[in-house]
Amino acid sequence: MTPIIGQRFRNLYDSKSPEPFRVSRSKIELFSECVRCFYLDRKFGVGRPPGFPFTLNSAVDTLLKKEFDIHRMRGTRHPLMEAYGLDAVPFNHGMINEWRENFKGVQYYHPKTNFIVTGAVDDVWVNPAGELIVVDYKATSTNAEITLDVEYRGSYKRQMEIYQWLLRRNGFAVSDTGYFVYANGDKDKEAFDGKLEFKVQLLSYKGNDSWVEGKLFEIAECLKTDVLPSASPRCEYCGYRNAAGKYE
Repeated sequence: MTPIIGQRFRNLYDSKSPEPFRVSRSKIELFSECVRCFYLDRKFGVGRPPGFPFTLNSAVDTLLKKEFDIHRMRGTRHPLMEAYGLDAVPFNHGMINEWRENFKGVQYYHPKTNFIVTGAVDDVWVNPAGELIVVDYKATSTNAEITLDVEYRGSYKRQMEIYQWLLRRNGFAVSDTGYFVYANGDKDKEAFDGKLEFKVQLLSYKGNDSWVEGKLFEIAECLKTDVLPSASPRCEYCGYRNAAGKYE
């Protein structure tokens, strides 16, 4: 039997199982993008074909975490915070490494859906009022002004709001305002010289996590049904399958 591209065999939804079902931040985003793709993924293990790994982005994330961890241990402000006049320091908490680990992250059991909701944050800062600040690292290389108004960056906003929701459900006071640390690769250098330099800037975003719980209820209802949901008209994956299916 030829394996299905993107097939997964773990964490499939079983309506007969009393065990809590794990729903990650990325799967909530998948549901928001296309209900059919989510249903095929979580009910049958037929996932979207995986994209290429963003290894340079991962390298930037790792180095930023190391850099901010130095100030976390010292209890000091990072120069980027000082440059933007932000009165905060990296949050020094015993769970920070687990919160940042994929497949663990910040977790909360949502009893009304029997879901364990998870999300791995990049960083958490804290202000003098004791409010946690969700921080996400992003890397790009563009000559255009970086803003959060680009359509695809709507997923970045939802990502931050889920993290804010998770931390609040874990009993923390959380600031509505989170930050994106944006590292922009500088392409204006005369030569590569074996190194890529970045301009780093801080973008603020005032989140609103009021939609998250409602989305969990929608996901629960979707998983309970035996009817394949309609494809999102904007889903490129479903569009490809439908077009290819006409000739197969």
